[in-house]
Amino acid sequence: MSNQTLFQSLRGKLLRLADAVNHEGAPAYAFAPRHALAQYATTGCLNHTFYATAEAQLEKVLSLCSEVDSAFIAKTAVFSREAGYMKDMPALLCAVLATKDAGLLQQVFPRVIDNGRMLRNFVQIIRSGAVGRKSFGSLPKRLVCDWLEKQSDQYLFEASVGQNPALSDVIKMVHPKPRTARRAALYGYLLGRPTQPEALPQIVRDFEAYKSNPSSAVPSLPFQMLTALNLGQREWIEIARRAPWQMTRMNLNTFARHGVFAEKGMTGLIANRLRDQQAIARAKVFPYQLLIAYKMADEAIPREVQNALQDAMEVAIANVPRLQGKVYVCPDVSGSMREAAATGYRSGASSKVRCVDIAALMTAAILRQNPEAEILPFADRVVKVRLNPRDSVMTNAGKLAALGGGGTNCSAPLKGLNAEGAIGDMVIFISDNQSWVDARFGGQGTALMREWNEFQQRNPAAKLVCLDIQPYATSQSYDRTEVLNIGGFSDQVFQLIADFAENKLHPEHWAGLIEQVSL
Repeated sequence: MSNQTLFQSLRGKLLRLADAVNHEGAPAYAFAPRHALAQYATTGCLNHTFYATAEAQLEKVLSLCSEVDSAFIAKTAVFSREAGYMKDMPALLCAVLATKDAGLLQQVFPRVIDNGRMLRNFVQIIRSGAVGRKSFGSLPKRLVCDWLEKQSDQYLFEASVGQNPALSDVIKMVHPKPRTARRAALYGYLLGRPTQPEALPQIVRDFEAYKSNPSSAVPSLPFQMLTALNLGQREWIEIARRAPWQMTRMNLNTFARHGVFAEKGMTGLIANRLRDQQAIARAKVFPYQLLIAYKMADEAIPREVQNALQDAMEVAIANVPRLQGKVYVCPDVSGSMREAAATGYRSGASSKVRCVDIAALMTAAILRQNPEAEILPFADRVVKVRLNPRDSVMTNAGKLAALGGGGTNCSAPLKGLNAEGAIGDMVIFISDNQSWVDARFGGQGTALMREWNEFQQRNPAAKLVCLDIQPYATSQSYDRTEVLNIGGFSDQVFQLIADFAENKLHPEHWAGLIEQVSL
């Protein structure tokens, strides 16, 4: 008979050897190509991050695309757009498909290239030569032309906002064949050609009439098309009255400066729009965008509107699961998280959202739904913090984001729990996974996985989730039945955690979930 005591004691020590090093040169586990592509597609914005340049990200993604099949590239493009709400990466993956599999590109193009911004991203990437070609080819050109022709006159005119390339540049590149005289006139107008006014769509005629007579009715158009026209309070009130959800969120301070909230009824109208559940869903809002709007709101914005942002947050985090048993959440508040812009650095356009803001927000959201959860922020060690689960998500996120600085020690929370002999059912890490304080070369696996094995010996049914919010190709853990590595910062990650907790994920976890995307 085998020695049960012996084999029980060895069970938790059989770790995979670390097979990579992270950006700090410390031991790590490399993601398989499919998992790594998913990681970049849901966290990468093709801007400079704390550890990697935009060029390095692009090179890595193209390399990964050469290692996976075209169908997985197509499914990842759909997933990163529809579930991850990403912009640059899904457009890049569509451009890759233009060189690898035109048939798959045709299948996913309408789902990924779903607005004017996405169309311009796709065209820009193709024309840059980044994917190995600068010409469109017959099918991509036809797909762009079809996209243009399927849009309404008003939508196409509104989509003309934006540069590099402008919509007019796209039209010049692909030469769409208009199906009506009105569409031909609209293309000519966008290209700056002389056009008979009566041939133009009504929305264009209204715009030109307003330019000639600003005292006339304000046309229903994106405010970017109107701001060069010396708008007054009346005009801004009309713009705010008709603004879509995202534009409203982004321009609350602008509305306040121009007296919008002084108009009777406008405060209630805007507050109701911000908390509207269907509008939030259509806008594909990231929860962190609401946090930043709340933090940036100046004192001139009415309290009712500020409270509506908190109501909107409750809607945006509706996917946060109620988890069974004892839960520990470990947000990384180290220096790299505090200093790194969540969507990367870009000259003149870097996001004010830091990685630590996202980690803090996600932690506060989980605490809101799981008030018995224990929060263990960490940098080089666990940082003590007292949070009230009854406080708002905004309040607790602010407290967490103010913590920390210093080195990264991902194993510190688990080491502390093991020292206490803690009992638990799930441990969730939210980090950039660039741990180095706990690095030890020559041992089995990473420090985090060694501590996890010890924790799991004491809690055999426990699960570990490592949520990465930066586009890197390594982690401090590797996927096992009870270990999940995921990336991203849309509300979709909450649903993935819930499915994992209920054993609903594919055996390949995240890559398996993407594989199930229907094309």
